[in-house]
Amino acid sequence: MPELPEVEITRRGLLPLLNQTVKNIVIRNASMRWPIPAHLPQTLGNQKLLSLRRRAKYILADFECGTLLLHLGMSGRISLLDRNYPPEKHDHFDIVFNDGRVLRLRDPRRFGAVLWAGLEPSKHALLAPLGPEPLDDTFNAKYLHGQLSTRSAAIKVAIMDSHLVVGVGNIYASESLFRARIHPEKPAKSLMLKQCEKLVSEIKATLNDALNAGGSSLRDFFGTDGNPGYFQQEYFVYGRTDELCKVCSKPIKCIRLGQRSTFFCQSCQT
Repeated sequence: MPELPEVEITRRGLLPLLNQTVKNIVIRNASMRWPIPAHLPQTLGNQKLLSLRRRAKYILADFECGTLLLHLGMSGRISLLDRNYPPEKHDHFDIVFNDGRVLRLRDPRRFGAVLWAGLEPSKHALLAPLGPEPLDDTFNAKYLHGQLSTRSAAIKVAIMDSHLVVGVGNIYASESLFRARIHPEKPAKSLMLKQCEKLVSEIKATLNDALNAGGSSLRDFFGTDGNPGYFQQEYFVYGRTDELCKVCSKPIKCIRLGQRSTFFCQSCQT
């Protein structure tokens, strides 16, 4: 599943479309996680794309008349193509621009989303309850320590809660906790302020390293130009069950936490 770095890489890849005007909208299959609104061809026709933002794992495309939300779901991918490039089986949605380029959403599992958020996207039901962005200054040790003080859940489960902080998915939670030398099962409320400082620092560093590497390409993710990311080559623990830790040479372990596979080194993380 694409996580925050992959969504941000996708957003950046779409920036050449800024200030372009929509020629038409093509909806081939509206049956996504939520139905693609039928009014989009009429609403977005002849509209100029003013900006492209990211909130959590959502891309916000701001047009003159309002904002379109795009979500990649489990297997979604957005490509920037020439309009003559023929659609394939799972290509469900196109925004065709006057300059001949197409924003195309492919989603084999159809857990992604194309939704209309109108003129006040921050009030949309999917965006309103979200916590701070992990790369913003508002996500800091003092904030995290205060949020964790009453949480008995495992720390990995806590930092994957989008109400606490957005965008720290399974891959980057495991990697950040390893870098911070914190065991993923450690009760969240037991973390000291100093540990929160380290964890916040490593979450930011891990996400930035992933962005610099073009994201992680495991199964479905490719950038808008079709190129994969390579951050998976730098993983310390994720997906490395029984392989040797790069720090202490002990085998990496895998357990289930919050119904997700969780990777860690029992020697390095306490």
